[in-house]
Amino acid sequence: MKLQISGLIKESIVDGKGIRYTVFTQGCPHHCPGCHNPQTWPFEGGREITPAEIFEEFQSNPLLKGITFSGGEPFSQPEPLTELARLVHGIGKDVTVYTGYTYEQLLEKHDPATDALLAETDVLIDGPFVEAQKNLELVFRGSENQRVIDMNATRREGKVVLLEL
Repeated sequence: MKLQISGLIKESIVDGKGIRYTVFTQGCPHHCPGCHNPQTWPFEGGREITPAEIFEEFQSNPLLKGITFSGGEPFSQPEPLTELARLVHGIGKDVTVYTGYTYEQLLEKHDPATDALLAETDVLIDGPFVEAQKNLELVFRGSENQRVIDMNATRREGKVVLLEL
């Protein structure tokens, strides 16, 4: 199984809690005005890589707290990202996913591949970037409408639980 990516950042402190390995997926249907990654919009761009290749590099760094999937739109490629997330969870690390969809929109898809990636997500940063709501002081998000969701608590409680930052 292959993943189409725009790029990789081996150590990031701005894409979730702790030192993170960030995967920028290639391809995004949202095209949010003011997006800071418009080069990730075309689905035909980027390069192919396997989840195993990413995981091999990821696990070689003991300082990493977890992995972050950004974009592009990660939910446009849920199968290979779910595979990678399972490998990451297998060594006790966490998974953060950025998406231009809201959590509710993802649930409404009733798509097994989307549901599988959600099940492997520890923190979901949801919602499109809205330029009119841009706020450079927000932690791990770009606009006021976006939420940082604690997915483990959300699954336990059956309702959206926001992460305290």
